[in-house]
Amino acid sequence: MLWIRLFLPFAGAYFLSYHFRTANAVVGPVLSQELSLGAADLGLLTSAYFLAFGAAQIPLGMLLDRFGARRVESALLLIAAAGAALFATGQNIGTLAVGRGLIGLGVSACLMASFKSFSQWFPVEKQASLTGWIMTSGTLGALAASAPLDAALHVTSWRVIFFGLSGMTLLMAAWLFFSVPDKLGTPRPEPLAAQWAGIRQVLASRHFWRYAPFGFAQIGGFMAVQSLWSSAWLIHVNGYSRTVAADHLAAMSVAMVVAYALIGLLSTSLARRGIGTIYLLCGGISMALLSLLLIITQATEYHYLLWVAYGVFSSVGTLSYSLTAAGFPVALSGRANSTLNLMVFLGAFGLQWGMGGVIDWLQSSGHGAQIAHRDAFIMLFIVQLATFAWLFVSARKPVR
Repeated sequence: MLWIRLFLPFAGAYFLSYHFRTANAVVGPVLSQELSLGAADLGLLTSAYFLAFGAAQIPLGMLLDRFGARRVESALLLIAAAGAALFATGQNIGTLAVGRGLIGLGVSACLMASFKSFSQWFPVEKQASLTGWIMTSGTLGALAASAPLDAALHVTSWRVIFFGLSGMTLLMAAWLFFSVPDKLGTPRPEPLAAQWAGIRQVLASRHFWRYAPFGFAQIGGFMAVQSLWSSAWLIHVNGYSRTVAADHLAAMSVAMVVAYALIGLLSTSLARRGIGTIYLLCGGISMALLSLLLIITQATEYHYLLWVAYGVFSSVGTLSYSLTAAGFPVALSGRANSTLNLMVFLGAFGLQWGMGGVIDWLQSSGHGAQIAHRDAFIMLFIVQLATFAWLFVSARKPVR
């Protein structure tokens, strides 16, 4: 059956991609203690994934067009497997960062390759539901990187876990390569010069720059928090153990699975009732910012609810991809989204590392861990609020 042969390997690969992305939220405190890493070191180490992932996005679109999703993703997954094995053997920040970067490069195609393959094999009306299920599989990967990963760390070491993940990634590469069919009769891709011209057209568009700062700060910032600084906040500010912090992240991931499903089910019907995607995006992000503000100010003791709300409302940020693509011809939509994805992962890298730098600087200046983490989160909130204001204002102006 085509759906099983094609969808399940991509879903499994995206599960692993998201698991790798968020694993350091639970593994990070262990690495910090075992290898004596500071907050900036931990931020750089974790964000190396985002830097490599983001840097791959623009050439990735051209590779997918030229060689196909099956070949590109299965080859890149071999790099991810090598990166996970290197990470498992790392004894210092340099080796760990290189391993983490190779993982990011290796899983950089997991979502975009699935989109490419779906567009070739399925009608448009079915692609939306497939996209929703792919996003759900990724969120399940984040869920597996919370409480279940913490439970595994009580049984074995993080090195053994990453060796196991390396083996699973190798198997996933083989499954993709031998299961996913090639689509015959597809048109030849544009020459490289024409593809680069399309990217320049995207970067020169006012429409793209409506959403690029938002993607950098809001989506990238949420990735930075989810994959590292959420657990650091819960441990150093709320005083929870690593296990309780992992339980909070698990609750947030479960809620995000539901949120992605609801977005897929409701966005079309809401648009028919006059509630367009931009209004859904602005409304959801308003609530995400409010949730983050309540977390920072410790306005309530219901921390589970605050983190769940933050994850749920931040999930609507993915709508910015469809809004960005809608401003370009279909032939440019893939490059528009991959370029936006570049901005998102540059934001995740810069904000994750930057927050770690702020925390280390404040602590070296004599401030306690609570104040240092609070001020780093305030910095994130201000950046996100500013880019959201830009999105809200610029989206109401006509494109010229």
